[in-house]
Amino acid sequence: MSIKLINKGNVKEIEISENTKIEDILKQEEIPIETVVVKLNGDTVTEDEVVKDDDELEIIKVIYGG
Repeated sequence: MSIKLINKGNVKEIEISENTKIEDILKQEEIPIETVVVKLNGDTVTEDEVVKDDDELEIIKVIYGG
């Protein structure tokens, strides 16, 4: 199974196993969960969502400021 991962404008296909959660992918890609918003097939989701074959996962960096 594979998904399309979009991060900072870069697109790549990554292989995943069945029942993989977004949280697992973020850890694998070394992306801190606290610093991003995730869209799965265009919908904002939480990191406990399970991805499926051919899904599109977009990582959006949250910018903090004061």
